[in-house]
Amino acid sequence: MSSVLGRVRRSVMGVSHAEATAFSAGDSPLWTHLENVVLTAVGGYHAFLDGGPMSEVVARLDTVPWAMRSYAYEGAAMGLTGMDLFLPGRSRFGEYIAGPGAAHIYMVHIGAGEALARLRRRPEPFLLRLADPVLRWLVMDGYGFHEGFFKPARHIDGQFVPAHLSPYARRVFDQGIGRSIWFTSGADVDRIAARVAAFPPHRQPDLWLGIGVACCYVGGVDRAAVEQLHAAAGPYAERLAVGAAFVAKGRHRAGNPVADTDLACDVLCGARTSVEVAAVVDAAFAALPAYFTEPGYEVLQRELLQAFAEPTVVHE
Repeated sequence: MSSVLGRVRRSVMGVSHAEATAFSAGDSPLWTHLENVVLTAVGGYHAFLDGGPMSEVVARLDTVPWAMRSYAYEGAAMGLTGMDLFLPGRSRFGEYIAGPGAAHIYMVHIGAGEALARLRRRPEPFLLRLADPVLRWLVMDGYGFHEGFFKPARHIDGQFVPAHLSPYARRVFDQGIGRSIWFTSGADVDRIAARVAAFPPHRQPDLWLGIGVACCYVGGVDRAAVEQLHAAAGPYAERLAVGAAFVAKGRHRAGNPVADTDLACDVLCGARTSVEVAAVVDAAFAALPAYFTEPGYEVLQRELLQAFAEPTVVHE
């Protein structure tokens, strides 16, 4: 049950049902699926805003069906980050990422970025607090997703990018914008392709990468649509593969791969299973240098682009 303080937090920081579903344009099974994904993340966000010991809140997160559970964990990370911003002291987000959130580490970083966007905080100082030099950049993905999803007229139609972002942060911001396009376009491939084509060419590769993430993680479409998406990406098809690869690794780490994940890996990653694609990500991590002279996430993505540019062995 929400405490008085929790209700105050929710009134100030929360996301209403109307706001969360404002992107939806119908009641078809696909639109309903997309709405459920968003509402599950919002539920996780509110779980920590409402209050209670971490163990009790995590127990509630674990009642979410396993296929959707990482969205709840993503939202919970958003809530904990928001609380850290208003209640300095111990790092609730740090405790979470080292504890129950560890299995969902990809989505947890994304949730932190969503909180920073929602509370209008600059994200890059937050990145410096995080230990992982590669995955911390996923915070920028979450930041971009929030802005594209909740403010599509400004960030998708208007193509606005916050001036305070560094050059590389802008690139990962665009990957989050790409994910938001999947939702705001209703996963309609023609609409997705038209929206991406309206952006300057230098932004399109990262937008497609984010769309690959959304297709593989959120899914909701059939094989014909994924094949259409692969064709629509044209020269950026390998970016779709990189996005799908992160999802395959993240879902297998969390123990919740779904049919959409295997379908996207099969079509976008050269007839590989999600297990095989996750292994490609493991190999890319293993190839990383001990020290970075450029953003670690960029080095990892470059390794993956090379892996997916190589000829694929087709299984018989």
